[in-house]
Amino acid sequence: MRARETIFWASAGLLVYAHAGYPLALGALAAIRRRRGSPRATARDRGQGELPGVSVIVAAYAEQDVIARRVANLRQLRYPADRLEVIVACDGSPDATAQRARDAGADLVLELPRVGKVRAQDAAVARASHDLLAFSDANCTWEPDALTALVRPFGDPRVGYVCGSVRFVNDRGDNQEGVYWRYEMWVRSLESALRSVTGGNGAIYATRRASYLRVDPIMGHDLSFPFNMVKRGWRAVYAPDARASERMVPTIEGEFRRKRRMMSHGWPIVLRGGMLSPRGYDPLYGAMIFSHRVLRYASPFLHLAALASSAALAGGGGPYALALALQAALLASALGARALPARPLLLARYYVLTTAALAAGLWDWLAHGTQVGWEAAEGTR
Repeated sequence: MRARETIFWASAGLLVYAHAGYPLALGALAAIRRRRGSPRATARDRGQGELPGVSVIVAAYAEQDVIARRVANLRQLRYPADRLEVIVACDGSPDATAQRARDAGADLVLELPRVGKVRAQDAAVARASHDLLAFSDANCTWEPDALTALVRPFGDPRVGYVCGSVRFVNDRGDNQEGVYWRYEMWVRSLESALRSVTGGNGAIYATRRASYLRVDPIMGHDLSFPFNMVKRGWRAVYAPDARASERMVPTIEGEFRRKRRMMSHGWPIVLRGGMLSPRGYDPLYGAMIFSHRVLRYASPFLHLAALASSAALAGGGGPYALALALQAALLASALGARALPARPLLLARYYVLTTAALAAGLWDWLAHGTQVGWEAAEGTR
């Protein structure tokens, strides 16, 4: 009995802390720092001088329907044209992506064999003309001042990585990813203010050439860059004014498949890419990695432990019976969203399926390995 109680309280406590306690703790620490009058420099505080040269790199596979629009959007940014280089790295595209990128005005188009997104980005970095390197997905749109806001934090010589803010657009379907991303951006802003972010996004981010890392081709930049740069003495920060938008997968089921595929690339970073090694972390950043990344990715297993232990203990009533009822209600709501697509039920379904995707991605990697190539997520173009 005592072992089951320990399992229940440990798993339930870690879940509550990971989703609610951690951001509240960050907010409290940020408030204490503000009262002491020693806030870290923000994206607005640094680098107000002349804008630097930047090479913007777009890795693309079979993106002929969107690549011209992406290049045009970059050309329309409010940024000095003589300091902006646009590079499109075609990763073995079997269609007209390369020609349409040239026609749209890209400065350099690389036609590579199918080597995967990461190696396509590496090839573009090797050919880039500038020492600041910005990266973007082929299907996103940047606001006119996004690049200016993205490079501003590099006025601080300690900054090696900057990620911007991405807004997911959903004009149809039932995906609730936008709710999650508003929460994620809030947590990211707190991490950045206190120390460094623990993860990024592929829609809008930048590095120095001096801080750029060549990583395993199955390990994407979004998760592997921030913590590895911190280990090497850089800061990884969030620039909320560097805004991009991207069409999300329309359905929750599609989001499950997207996150499952993403986590087949993410788990290798967690388990053998250095994330779990404390070497190079200061205590605060190490706690952030544990709280935001390790516990988040462990959440499906914590849920299973909480469910099994509360079921075993529910006969005694009290908190165990209540916990079992709450978990049953969550699962019933997720199932009921198919028949009654009300917002609370859709949020429950989104949470259950995207949490399950974390475990499914681990299974895929362990059972089948992870391919370096990628396909566009359904409905995002």
